[in-house]
Amino acid sequence: MSHFFCVKNMKIIEISIGIVKNQKAQYLLSLRGLTRHQGGKWEFPGGKVEPLESPAQAMCRELEEEVGLVAIDYHLLEHVYFDYGDRQLNLYFYLVEKYRGEVCSHLDQEVRWVSASGLSEYDFPEANKSVLEKLN
Repeated sequence: MSHFFCVKNMKIIEISIGIVKNQKAQYLLSLRGLTRHQGGKWEFPGGKVEPLESPAQAMCRELEEEVGLVAIDYHLLEHVYFDYGDRQLNLYFYLVEKYRGEVCSHLDQEVRWVSASGLSEYDFPEANKSVLEKLN
């Protein structure tokens, strides 16, 4: 007797994230909307990589769209694959140490600057844990 298992093929979602660090060594966080995946948790600004867009281009676009900042000096800090069970993510975390503009939430999300030592007081999605360890 043979047993066959149907494995659901999930598309891996490419996500690009900007970890913005200001001159006071604080990081920019935003609060995810309650209706979104991992809603109610804090995150670094970012979003999906669009077709024909590099992860770096996506991070720059998302920063401008979400919080009104233009990234000038940045580098890839970490690339993480994470499986939530209901979705699989390839996350590109860019550290942005120079930018132009003033922070303004364009998505009506709460935003705030937090010191590295204060990051542990915030509830982040599980996929962010490894990069958070690098910032402390």
